[in-house]
Amino acid sequence: MIPEGTRQALRQFQQTSAEEIGHFIPSITPESLEPAAELIIQAQRSGGRVHITGIGKPSHVAAYMASLLSSTGTPTYFLHGTEAVHGSCGQLVAGDVVICISNSGETAELKATVTAIKNNDCHVIAVTGNPESWLAKNAEATLLANVTQEGGPLNRAPRASILAEMYVLQALSVYLQAVRGLTPQEYVRWHPGGTLGQLRDSEK
Repeated sequence: MIPEGTRQALRQFQQTSAEEIGHFIPSITPESLEPAAELIIQAQRSGGRVHITGIGKPSHVAAYMASLLSSTGTPTYFLHGTEAVHGSCGQLVAGDVVICISNSGETAELKATVTAIKNNDCHVIAVTGNPESWLAKNAEATLLANVTQEGGPLNRAPRASILAEMYVLQALSVYLQAVRGLTPQEYVRWHPGGTLGQLRDSEK
């Protein structure tokens, strides 16, 4: 039998998540996305590329978003958050754009990585819950993913903040895909496997 306290923790998490994301989603507007989108579009027009990085749980968000962005018309490379200062910045070329994810915007390891990124003459887009953070102040564009509570026992493990980071970056991917005008044929060429790789008759 599951203890009632466990069930209450689940209900509290669901309520907190619904409230936090419900408050957060309306803050995502074209105006909030356009500075980051313009940096990426201008870099691509100049032959630059897009990379994405994070430390800890945000690194998993970064890996997912590199895949999603790449599959929807914005080729994006995952940059390991700590390996970046041990040689992986070699994947960067001056003029590239790097999306950096940190809820606090104060993570020491990411500060070192962002410093190295900027020393390689690359542009930085921040994804953070703190608009006054070090990361936000050292970025050319900032995507806010701010929540007040994480949800779950202790209210410490990143839960709602991860949902917010993923959502704002998914919104950016939608914006960039629409700007690019990705066609069903292009999508299938990049994603030939599985059911997603099958064009509907009306799209052939």
